[in-house]
Amino acid sequence: MTSTATGRVAPQVLEDDIQAFMALATMPDYAPRDPNVTLAAITATYEELLADRAALVHAQIAMDAVRDRLASTEQRIHKQMLDAKSQVRAQYGDDSNELAAMGLKKKSEKKPPTRRPRGDSAAGA
Repeated sequence: MTSTATGRVAPQVLEDDIQAFMALATMPDYAPRDPNVTLAAITATYEELLADRAALVHAQIAMDAVRDRLASTEQRIHKQMLDAKSQVRAQYGDDSNELAAMGLKKKSEKKPPTRRPRGDSAAGA
């Protein structure tokens, strides 16, 4: 039963592999029996690695652009809804059902403020 490795290779290990590939490319008499490890096969995989890295960078740039656009849109909708709530309050009043429908408390549902009695530490000096 063969097992296929999954997951990313550690950056230092990959850098060491690339350095070894560069060294292998300088060996004119390298002639392996396994066709999977010929210089041509390894070169093709190395070029695929470079293409995949470039694709990842492009995808990250695209994702960053979408994230920035999303944040901007979220900020715009938030400001618009805050302004709309103010408009509903102005148009329908502080104690309206429309205000409650917007997720705000009616004025009559708010508890009146309670005052705390003064502590003894201020009077006993």
